[in-house]
Amino acid sequence: MIRIGLAAAAAMLALPAQAAQSAPGCVVARPAGGDLKAYAATFFPKASSADLDALAGCLGDPDPAVRDDFAFTLWSEGLRGRHLADGQMRHVLARLSAIIAGPDDAAGFQKPFAALALSEVARADRVAPYLSEAELHALAVSGAAYLRGVADYRGFVAGEGWRHGVAHGADLLMQLALNPRLTRADADLLLAAIAAQVAPAASPSYIHGEARRLARPVLFLAKRTDIDAAAWAAWFQTLHPDDAPRWKAPYASMAGLAAVHNSSAFGDAVYVAASESQDPQVRRLAPLAAGLLKSLP
Repeated sequence: MIRIGLAAAAAMLALPAQAAQSAPGCVVARPAGGDLKAYAATFFPKASSADLDALAGCLGDPDPAVRDDFAFTLWSEGLRGRHLADGQMRHVLARLSAIIAGPDDAAGFQKPFAALALSEVARADRVAPYLSEAELHALAVSGAAYLRGVADYRGFVAGEGWRHGVAHGADLLMQLALNPRLTRADADLLLAAIAAQVAPAASPSYIHGEARRLARPVLFLAKRTDIDAAAWAAWFQTLHPDDAPRWKAPYASMAGLAAVHNSSAFGDAVYVAASESQDPQVRRLAPLAAGLLKSLP
């Protein structure tokens, strides 16, 4: 894991004259006009490590207007607009990686939104590589560990907004899957993490698009020529029903119903996308997804 010294996360930003006061819990000022694209172009070039840490802290704010509409969107505008220097991006990578590897916060917002912000960090390296092979590998390890470890399956909650840990973890893995520098060993790490969340024993029935989000990195990994048909067949076999109690009488328990629902939703998502793809590498997943669907009770 990359080790970079972190400034105190509680440091306050100097508020520009044109900025509106932020909501309690987030010490970063927001622009009065709400134009985050323009704000990113002025905020990030002058941002210190403490400023970046403070913005990372806003990703856990209980107000969705702060954590989603402001904090995450500002990260996205800054990274997609290439307003962060390489050193800043490495600092952000270290800070966000530490968050997703740490304990859950009480409200459950910080880690999933840090994972979503990390997907933008991963995208920045895909578009204009700046990470070393070791740093990219560390990000793959961190992202796979996060997705595998998600145990809070809340998606959207009225009055609270999104958490969506599984989907946000899948978004991070999708950006990694798209990176041509990703090694086969790291691709296997991503696939194992995805498999763990297709129909986990503790999850309810997914109702917020998790299956489609999990399918996306799989479909992009299918474009790789170093994962052969036998490896794909073996991976899909791990998704088939096994001897766990929930599969023995799947329609007699909520756990069994969720397992059938989630496996079916994932199989459908892969099958439809693979069947419609013009890429023969991707199309080879269609019969494997069909086999998964046929295996379900």
